[in-house]
Amino acid sequence: MPLSEHEQRMLEEIESALYAEDPKFASSVTRRRLGRSPGRRRVQAAVVFVVGLVLLVVGPIIGLTVGGFPIVSLVGFLVMFAAALLALWGGTPGKGSHDSAGYSSGGKTARAAAPKRKFTERMEERFNRRFEQE
Repeated sequence: MPLSEHEQRMLEEIESALYAEDPKFASSVTRRRLGRSPGRRRVQAAVVFVVGLVLLVVGPIIGLTVGGFPIVSLVGFLVMFAAALLALWGGTPGKGSHDSAGYSSGGKTARAAAPKRKFTERMEERFNRRFEQE
């Protein structure tokens, strides 16, 4: 479900305030954004996931156990987990990332136009205004 215009504006204000208050943290968060990996990396992760699934299923068939635990199945599970992480965080940070450039330029322009109040003060003021209206 897409965000309404009001929610989109609020999100943009929160993002620009985050950049204004802690740009180092904000840039590290945008680099590790989930679900933004390129298509090629996702295909690689899917292939690795299938290999892990095959290892997981073939493990009990092979019968290689240590202490009654199928080691090949454990390796298969770990490969599947690594593939999932590759799919989520597989994008190279900063390389061709249009999101981080858009956020940083938007944050700088909003920071220059905004008054020199802290983010928490503005949010508190909005909160108080809402209760005064009711």
